Amino acid sequence: MPRMLDVSDAVRAEIGDEEADRLLAGQNAPGSYDCTSCRTPGNSEQERTSTVLFVGDETAVLAFAHATCLPSQVVQVTEEQLRGAVRSINGNTGPSGRVPEQTPPQWSAPEQAVPQKAMPEQAVLGITSGLVLIAGELHPALVVEPTAPIVRPGSLGGADEFLPLLIEQGYAPVTELAAVPPVLHGWSVLLAVGQLHAVLQPQANGGQPVAWWQAHQPLQVTDGWRAAANKHQQVIMFAAPVGSIGRQPREDLLRDALDKAAAGGRLVAATLPLAGT
Repeated sequence: MPRMLDVSDAVRAEIGDEEADRLLAGQNAPGSYDCTSCRTPGNSEQERTSTVLFVGDETAVLAFAHATCLPSQVVQVTEEQLRGAVRSINGNTGPSGRVPEQTPPQWSAPEQAVPQKAMPEQAVLGITSGLVLIAGELHPALVVEPTAPIVRPGSLGGADEFLPLLIEQGYAPVTELAAVPPVLHGWSVLLAVGQLHAVLQPQANGGQPVAWWQAHQPLQVTDGWRAAANKHQQVIMFAAPVGSIGRQPREDLLRDALDKAAAGGRLVAATLPLAGT
């Protein structure tokens, strides 16, 4: 029976047209599975299911996720992480497809990348993870700051439009860190195998989410940050113009910089749902 599978172009390029067609025809795809993101059961005969290809240095493992949890994509991991993923996947769902000797996909610069819509080519984003205390509770946060002023695409002016562009996307100005900002539906933070991979944004035409920011190599987060993210199932994303936050070595200094940026009207934020674990 054909499966309700989503196989992205990136996954198809890695596994080949023949294998992708077999999956779509239901030949090699499982009926029931445990979602590689939320770890709850799914059924590819009854609900849309994404194919997620974890690619290591020498091997690759094909896993499955609810389409509402993750889009179909290729996720680069180390061989050690891949072995752990294999143990986790096989322990929950039985044998999964394996494609040997895959070439890892190319990613952009580590810890900084160009968002696909908001950023011009000459500017990149710096991103920092940390725990932020709000109303007596620790919340996982990402702080995004570009390395140069952001000009609106097509504009000939020199004004920094980074915050206005994000406000147009649904981010809210922050004057003080007193409450968790509203959830921005359609956006999400992709955490896979315990590492930060991307910030996803919706497409204007309603298609699958695309990467607004994507790591060249998956970024390590602390155990405390990951535990808080799993607890809340969401991440607060703060954004500030160039020169507002800086590279702070400690979370207390990061909080001070956020407070100053908020007081100066140079901070926007939104709460993004967590995709992955």
